[in-house]
Amino acid sequence: MNAAYVFRVAFRIDPDEAHADPDRFETTVEVPAAEPGAEGWLFFRDRLWRGEVGDEPSARRFLGDRLGVEVVAASFRELRTDRAFLDALEAAIDADLDRFNADSVDEVLHKYLGSSIHVRE
Repeated sequence: MNAAYVFRVAFRIDPDEAHADPDRFETTVEVPAAEPGAEGWLFFRDRLWRGEVGDEPSARRFLGDRLGVEVVAASFRELRTDRAFLDALEAAIDADLDRFNADSVDEVLHKYLGSSIHVRE
């Protein structure tokens, strides 16, 4: 199984002993997704809402910690996944629908990921 949360981020550098121009850069960041049921698997529930970053300041800090730079903007692009991961994610959600206050797996996926799921083989 293979999956990652993909973000577009902008970060700024401010070197102490030099001048950088430009000092702002944009890049794509992939955060590996934890296997469904494992610690951290609820990342989508805790960080996303309707296919967007739920709390941008928190997302900027989270991504900045991983990149080692100050992130000044962050947007969610997609959950990039293979079919095996998506099947396992759907099964884990279905096993605990009450946790998501939803009536179906599709409702949960749409509630948090919107239409931002990209299945790759």
